[in-house]
Amino acid sequence: MAGSSFGDFLKITTFGESHGESIGVIIDGVTPGVEIDEQYIQIQMDRRKPGQSSVTSPRKEYDQVYIQSGVYEGKTTGTPLFITLYNKDMRPEAYRDIQHSFRPGHADFTYLKKYGIRDHRGSGRASGRETAARVAAGAVARKLLERRGVSVVAYTKAIGGIECAAFIEDQIERNAVRACDPEAAVRMIEIIEALAAIGDSCGGIVECRIRGMIPGLGEPVFDKLDADLAKGMLSIGAVKGIEFGAGFEAAGMLGSEHNDQMNASGFLSNHSGGILGGISTGEEIIFRVAVKPTSSISVPQQTIRTSGEEQVIVTKGRHDPCICPRIVPVVEAMACLVIEDHFKRHAALHH
Repeated sequence: MAGSSFGDFLKITTFGESHGESIGVIIDGVTPGVEIDEQYIQIQMDRRKPGQSSVTSPRKEYDQVYIQSGVYEGKTTGTPLFITLYNKDMRPEAYRDIQHSFRPGHADFTYLKKYGIRDHRGSGRASGRETAARVAAGAVARKLLERRGVSVVAYTKAIGGIECAAFIEDQIERNAVRACDPEAAVRMIEIIEALAAIGDSCGGIVECRIRGMIPGLGEPVFDKLDADLAKGMLSIGAVKGIEFGAGFEAAGMLGSEHNDQMNASGFLSNHSGGILGGISTGEEIIFRVAVKPTSSISVPQQTIRTSGEEQVIVTKGRHDPCICPRIVPVVEAMACLVIEDHFKRHAALHH
């Protein structure tokens, strides 16, 4: 399928469906001689997998990593790295009732209109399950970035109207919603559990910080660093918006307030989010993405069948009442892939 590949100098192609035999990714352009193994990648897979808490889907996928090519004696060879994740807990029968119906908020209608055929089993390629392959690829990119001294951390900034008032980084992996504020996390969990009890869902905001950057990454005009980050983030099915630095607040600021002034020591603020003219400043890159409410809810909704007949539908299955906690490692993965790709572009330019 066209559109299943991403990146230029570090290129990935994901494959597989939600309820098929497996999903996975082919990664081309990996630096040779880098030590990596399945256990390193598994750490990131375990952060994304379902069934982690009361606020995530109960589907039991262990997302065991199998590296099938591209690594020899514990080091990357520079040839395409092929990773497979076998689906274990498929229940396609749960979707039989909606085989000929369009679920509100899903890609059922658009996939059928584009291809004339669709995989109704958990949305096929349109399923959030596809992001597991991205996380595997992102783990490889993360390993490459570690050698450059670059770190990427994402976290839940807001859920259901509850926003973090503090940023305490070591608390992110200590609560079920991956919030940077433990007090806000408690209220977020309460909202999610209350919505799950009535079959509804909510969305939120995930923020990401990229540190250890050098100035000069990014290409002029169409391949700006922020443009490529935006494409990576908006390619995640649940993401509906993105902003950098001051973001939409910049619309209400004066130029004298928004401009990042400088002195001999560097920038005095970071309203640009670490990117100017599409090129990194060397400051911390900061962006936020808007995550929509989970489309799969058990609240009755109006829709139509493929025949055009109107009906009321209730979506069954095992779904996350809020996607934010599990989308955090996906945001990190896509950020890692974009940044490493631009590092490789930069190296080629100055070779």
